Amino acid sequence: MSVTVRSYLGAGDETSLADDAFDGLTRPFKELPPKYFYDQAGAALFDRICELPEYYPTRAERAILAERSVEIAALTGAAEVVELGSGTASKSRLLLSALAGAGTLRRYVPVDVTEGMVRQTGVDLACEYPGLVVHGIVGDFERHLVHLPPPIGPRVVAFLGGTIGNFPPGSRRRFLRAVARLLGPDGTLLVGVDLVKDPARIEAAYNDEAGVTAAFNRNVLNVVNRELTADFAPGRFDHVAFFDRRQEWVEMRLRAQCAMTVRVAQLGLTVEFTAGEELRTEISAKFTPPRLTADLAAAGLEPVQLFTDADALFGLALARPQPARRRGRRGHRQLVAAA
Repeated sequence: MSVTVRSYLGAGDETSLADDAFDGLTRPFKELPPKYFYDQAGAALFDRICELPEYYPTRAERAILAERSVEIAALTGAAEVVELGSGTASKSRLLLSALAGAGTLRRYVPVDVTEGMVRQTGVDLACEYPGLVVHGIVGDFERHLVHLPPPIGPRVVAFLGGTIGNFPPGSRRRFLRAVARLLGPDGTLLVGVDLVKDPARIEAAYNDEAGVTAAFNRNVLNVVNRELTADFAPGRFDHVAFFDRRQEWVEMRLRAQCAMTVRVAQLGLTVEFTAGEELRTEISAKFTPPRLTADLAAAGLEPVQLFTDADALFGLALARPQPARRRGRRGHRQLVAAA
């Protein structure tokens, strides 16, 4: 068994929440980054969200991987899979199995902030796939991708779950450019994207009747309370989620039920909320093929295929580096959905 795990989280990384919270809570329109949803309690709540009848993305993405992983393996011929935000690799196992069946799989590189999860998943996969080398990276995929090992053959970078939609448009393109530099000439990107559809279907996924998403949203305040010695009262904030039809993204917010003063002791910060004032906690962009093609092109990538589920709710886009001779030309090859 060959499992190596390297952690790149250090003392400087512990200040990330403090800096982000200070920045976001002092803006005219307050916000907190969605990556702070996922402490232990938040991760457990998100696992429950994925099982809710209203929440289609996880089921749809899994269905695509179940149906198309063999085709993806044939198109990529990948020797290794780098997975950003790998978690337990519950969905990427379908791709790993297809690559193993094709006889090309040699290495899996999970990238996640939770060291225990990276280690346990690495051991599990090394047992499931004899001969597989696992090189785990414990770090933030926005800051620590420079520590990836060099490719050992054609590489697939997998970014599943629709997480790419949490980036604002400019940041999204910058992130995709950083990922494109990791691919090498024979590499491909496999990115999960939630697709534009009936707004009612989208909004229902973020406003479940059981209130699990509301609890997940409020939990970010518990994280700030615990980590920064703040005195937010999560129960005094209402969960708000809606589809912005102009921007074509979902916004999740927390709305103050009344005027209140919040103190964040570790920041020496006092934050005033008026009644009805909102704190944005997430955007989740939804994509059309032209929008996704444009984002990929801005990152120096060209589409290979967009795979969708039978109801065209979710997509998995496969993209590769643009040939040098095509860069700078007007017009791009367009993604075409293949259900």
